[in-house]
Amino acid sequence: MEPLLNSHRLTQFGPQPVSADAAPLDLIFIEGFRGETVIGIHESELHRPQPLVIDLQAGLARAMACSTDHIADTIDYGVVRSRLQALMQNHGVTLLEALAEKIAQMLLVDFRAAWVKVKVVKPHKFDDVEAVGVMIERTQRDAPAAQSGRSAQVLRWIGSGMVPERS
Repeated sequence: MEPLLNSHRLTQFGPQPVSADAAPLDLIFIEGFRGETVIGIHESELHRPQPLVIDLQAGLARAMACSTDHIADTIDYGVVRSRLQALMQNHGVTLLEALAEKIAQMLLVDFRAAWVKVKVVKPHKFDDVEAVGVMIERTQRDAPAAQSGRSAQVLRWIGSGMVPERS
């Protein structure tokens, strides 16, 4: 039985519509982002950075950029890359699951992706294992701040130093 994601069937190429009525997704992806960060639960991991490899896919319901040819109408993977670099320096979590969730929420809320898949890997963590890690999938319904346009806007205002008045 194939796993379902909303109205999409997962394939090796990401979510694919189950029916002709389902909106197709345009996928923006980053493969093999490499960074170093302090993350983990063992004493040996808490004092020096270790390498991570991150793969991500972000789906937009029919990105307008296909028609307009404007970067503002899609997800700028250069900006996502910069945000990943910053996150490696200041994520404040210990588990790969929590880091993957931060990345997923960033894509869903800040970049308005409809669907995301995030894979975070510790390469060569053990001598006899190529890699260990976690892979998560999320949709817009998994992004609480994205469900309320006002909540997302308030977070952006607070982040920029502006605090809105109560309405």
